Amino acid sequence: MIKKVLVANRGEIAFRIMRSCREMGISTVAVYSEADRAAMHVRYADEAYLIGPAPSAESYLNIDRIIEAARKAKADAIHPGYGFLSENAAFSERCSKEGIEFIGPGPDAIRQMGDKITARKTMIAAGVPVVPGTVEMITDYNEALKTIREIGLPVMIKASAGGGGKGMRLVKREEDIESSLRGARSEAKTAFGDDAVYIEKYIESPHHIEFQILADKHGNAVHLFERECSVQRRHQKVVEETPSPLLTPEVRAEMGAHAVAAAKACNYHGAGTIEFIVDDQLNYYFLEMNTRLQVEHPITERVVGVDLVKEMINIANGFELPFKQDELKQSGHSIECRIYAEDPDRNFMPSPGTIRHISEPLGLGVRHDGYVYEGYTIPIYYDPMISKLIVWAGNREEAINRMSRALEEYKITGVKTSIPFLAKIMEAEAFRSGKYNTHFIEENSEFLFGKPDCDGVCEDIALISAYLEYTSRLQQVHLSENVNKPTSRWKDPQRFAYI
Repeated sequence: MIKKVLVANRGEIAFRIMRSCREMGISTVAVYSEADRAAMHVRYADEAYLIGPAPSAESYLNIDRIIEAARKAKADAIHPGYGFLSENAAFSERCSKEGIEFIGPGPDAIRQMGDKITARKTMIAAGVPVVPGTVEMITDYNEALKTIREIGLPVMIKASAGGGGKGMRLVKREEDIESSLRGARSEAKTAFGDDAVYIEKYIESPHHIEFQILADKHGNAVHLFERECSVQRRHQKVVEETPSPLLTPEVRAEMGAHAVAAAKACNYHGAGTIEFIVDDQLNYYFLEMNTRLQVEHPITERVVGVDLVKEMINIANGFELPFKQDELKQSGHSIECRIYAEDPDRNFMPSPGTIRHISEPLGLGVRHDGYVYEGYTIPIYYDPMISKLIVWAGNREEAINRMSRALEEYKITGVKTSIPFLAKIMEAEAFRSGKYNTHFIEENSEFLFGKPDCDGVCEDIALISAYLEYTSRLQQVHLSENVNKPTSRWKDPQRFAYI
């Protein structure tokens, strides 16, 4: 049985994983970069090891240093969280070779589903609907033109190894094909080290709906229903909710069955997510599989009553799933808002700096997954998400009202945050009615941001001002990096060296 888990991550997800471990009586090990010496996950863990400088490539993405920390701590398992190495097949494989349990899928499943072209082929073979498009990589303009004429415009050019909206281009005109293909391949090469792209039909009025799955090592798999993730900015999720206001019970059951089939098709074990794109007529198509825990997993936990991290650990221990599909039910409605340290009024410019004051919302049905505290300096090196605010209520209207109240109570000073922007989303008629899709922010921009009265000049000035403020904050962060020192005896930075 797993007795000590090293969490190969940082921020709120590292903290959240450690909480479940503590409830299970499992010791925890934190790893941290120089920028995270005073981070909450370092303070909370039973042990902590410095693994490198601030840049991710030299710390949280450095497999050798993480494995060395696991050896030193005598950890028998590693949980990767999300991001960083969570979908890295080589990391999963290395853990296995070192005799360390990787709390997640095996390397073959990660490779199979991590490559979008291979994933499409796998889903087609399993009978799961996929968006019309190519099943081979596209390498040149003539090939792309021929394919697009067969599929019909508009189309999406997408990176095969992609994610997070990178290496993705929407093409509506033939004259834009060549530049879009070139741009997508270049961005994919930079972001993922792989310039392979494919083409698929662009779905008008798309809804982004994903199904949470759990699969054990004995061939059992279930879905834990869906999450509606259509409130997005630049292909990044901002607000998620469950159940989806779009789906009917019949379509939900059908999609769930296909999600389970998708997991079984790649011999999956652990927690994963099958993402679908759905049109207004409720036609749905496989989009991709995320072979890890999702940022938005808490809303599923709240409506289904299952701790997904604990189940991942139990699966890693070799246990069978403790429930069957017909034993899982949805109860009530849950919404999650992602809180970012950024300024929505300045094109969402990152807002690093020191937290001067924080008042977290409380009350019935409110959950806060965060990692910042008063006096903590947010590093400039990582994703600016600082917390997740989750609410639950008996129905959707009550959940929206509860989230509005919680956002009003949530106060952070010292940095700009997305809290006011999220509060506006809760007020928007399109959101309250449930009649929204992935174009929600774009279509409601005047309500969400206000209408400028200076024909774009204000935006230019705001961007320049935001850049100047950002560079100023960079200097402040560099100056204050060594101010916040851990208070625990064993966490004294002088007692650590690179391992």
